[in-house]
Amino acid sequence: MVSTSSKPLNVDLSRIRSDIQALQPQLVEWRRKLHQRPELGFQEHLTAEFVAQKLQEWGIEHYKGIAKTGIVAVISGHREEKTVLAIRADIDALPIQEENDVPYRSQHNGVMHACGHDGHTAIALGTAYYLSQHPGTFSGTVKIIFQPAEEGPGGAKPMIEAGVLKNPDVDAIIGLHLWNNLPLGTVGVRSGALMAAVETFRCTILGKGGHGAMPHQTVDSIVVAAQIVNALQTIVARNVDPIESAVVTVGELHAGTALNVIADTARLSGTVRYFNPKLEGYFVQRIEQIIAGICQSHGATYELNYSHLYPPVINNPEMAEFVRSQAVRVIETPLGIVPECQTMGGEDMSFFLQEVPGCYFFLGSANLSRNLAYPHHHPRFDFDETALGMGVEIFVRCVENFG
Repeated sequence: MVSTSSKPLNVDLSRIRSDIQALQPQLVEWRRKLHQRPELGFQEHLTAEFVAQKLQEWGIEHYKGIAKTGIVAVISGHREEKTVLAIRADIDALPIQEENDVPYRSQHNGVMHACGHDGHTAIALGTAYYLSQHPGTFSGTVKIIFQPAEEGPGGAKPMIEAGVLKNPDVDAIIGLHLWNNLPLGTVGVRSGALMAAVETFRCTILGKGGHGAMPHQTVDSIVVAAQIVNALQTIVARNVDPIESAVVTVGELHAGTALNVIADTARLSGTVRYFNPKLEGYFVQRIEQIIAGICQSHGATYELNYSHLYPPVINNPEMAEFVRSQAVRVIETPLGIVPECQTMGGEDMSFFLQEVPGCYFFLGSANLSRNLAYPHHHPRFDFDETALGMGVEIFVRCVENFG
C-alpha cells in the first residue's frame, strides 16, 4: 500500500475528455449536496430522491424502492450488442459526528459521509449523465446500481435477491472506492482477493461475583475474559498458515462496577478478517473451542453470538486486467496503477462478485498538501474532489470498451 505521507503527485488531467472535465463543477456540487444530507443504511430517502430526480431529469430509465431505498438505472447504447455491464455505487453514510469546518459539512447531527460514498454516488450520476448524452459511443446495456446500506446491515444481498442482476442479465460488474490510503493520481487494481471477509463475535462470560478480598468464593469473569483475549491471538499466530493473512481483533471488553467487587459477568466482542474463502467456518469453530475450554477450566459458562457478515471481495482476473487496461489510459503519474493494494477492510460488493465476474478497485483520493488525507471513518475524513472526474472517465472507458 502506498503511503499518503508521500509527496503529492503531479496529476495530469489531459487524458480526461473535455465533456467530462466540463462536468467537474457539477460532480462537486452533487457530491457536496449529498455530503450535507447523509443518511444511514436503508434510511437513504433524501439521497434516493436526489438520485431519482436527476435520472428523471435526464430521461434515464430507472427503478426505485429496490431493497427499500436502492435504485437501478438502465442505459442502452446505439450499437447493437447484447452485453450488459453493471456499475455499482453505495449511497449510505456512517453514525459519526463530522468535525470538518467546511461549508458543505453534514447538516444531520451524528451522521456523516466519512467513507466517500457521497463521491461514489456523484461519480455514478456523472457516468449515467455522460452515457445518456453519448449513446452512440458504446454498445449493449449499462445498469447503474445505487445500493443502500453498505456500512451495515448490508444492501447488496437484498438487491441481488430483488433481481437487480436480472432482466436483462448482467454479464459483469465493476465498482470503485475512493481511497485515502492512496494519493490522488493512483488507481489500485488487483486480481483475486482485494478486501477481506468480515465476521463478528459477541461473548458473555458468566462467572460468580463476590467480594474482591474473597476470590476463593467466586468465579472471576474478568480473569476468564482476560485469558480468552490472550488465547484468541494464538489463532492467527499458531493455527492459520503463516502464508495466509488473517486478523482476530477483540475491540470491546466490559466488566465490573467497583474496584473491590469481583464481576460475575464480562462481555467481549470483536471481528475476524481473512482473504481465503476456504477459511469460512474455521474461525467460529476455533473461537468457540478456546472460549469453551477456558470457561470450563475456571468453572464459568458463556454465551456466544457469531455472525458471518460479508465474504471476501475477490476480483475476476480477466475483469481486473480489463479495468487496469482502461485505468492506465486515464491515470498518468509516477505511481499510476498500484497492484499491491489489499486491505483487511470489508465490503458487501463481495456478494455481487460471487454472482457475476467483476472488478472492484480503489481510486486514490488523498492529497496531503491540502490536508485531505484523514483515514476512512474518521470524523475529519474528506478527499480531493479532483478524483470525481477521474472516476467518471474510468467508468466511461470501461463501458465503451466492454464486450
